[in-house]
Amino acid sequence: MTSSGLYVTRLLAPKNGSTEAECEDAAHVVPALSFDELVVYPLAVGMSDGATESVLAKDWAHLLAQSAAQDAWENEQVFRGGTSFESFAQTTVSHWEPWLEEYTAARAAQGNPLKWYEQAKLTDGASATLLMLRMDPKPGGDWRWRCAALGDSCLFHVRDGKVLRSFPVENPDEFGLTPNLFNSLNRDSALIAARTLFAEGSCEAGDRLLLMTDALAHWFLSATDHARVLGELSDFAGPHDGPRFSEWLRGLRAEGALHNDDVAVVRIDVEGQ
Repeated sequence: MTSSGLYVTRLLAPKNGSTEAECEDAAHVVPALSFDELVVYPLAVGMSDGATESVLAKDWAHLLAQSAAQDAWENEQVFRGGTSFESFAQTTVSHWEPWLEEYTAARAAQGNPLKWYEQAKLTDGASATLLMLRMDPKPGGDWRWRCAALGDSCLFHVRDGKVLRSFPVENPDEFGLTPNLFNSLNRDSALIAARTLFAEGSCEAGDRLLLMTDALAHWFLSATDHARVLGELSDFAGPHDGPRFSEWLRGLRAEGALHNDDVAVVRIDVEGQ
């Protein structure tokens, strides 16, 4: 059996006590598509987990994830690292200050200017993790994936219910450490590129790729039966399953199996013909 395409499921949910609008995790897919659309052309994903301790982390995470997905779609050389990745980093950081100016002006026009404590934190910028992925069809039906990671948002390559690759975190004990972060004011693109890790692999029909921010990634990697937990995740097929997904997460948190944190997950199923 050879693969003929991909199905992509994207789900986001806030931590307990927060609204969807307050979720600091972000995931973007390029090109934009429906969860039930079979993809037979290159696909790119950007995922980011905003650092709560930094101001406007939610907004930076969305900008970073969107920029990553778009750049990965337009320029596959970014996965070579070096100057190609540095160029992506420079461009992304350059978007922050214009966005911030518009945001500040809009807040003032609404009669809700930035608070003094928000102003004070702006000099430190906003920070977030980064995970970017590109998938390309290969002759014969398989798919090539390439990934770049800064921080502890993770990619899992699963086949027959077993994890073939866990990237960049391989051990659950590694979570909880201070991850590398992409800061909105960091213009040292060479340093960002040097701290970013790169990986690639090949998918065949029946394989799945899972991209997750840290809380769900920790839960998944800690599982003793990956086939079972993958089955639980696979029960959610698209945006219409958002409420059930949020309820499922609340159950895991109540059991103490999942940290109370925002969650973003993108599942890519490689279909055969």
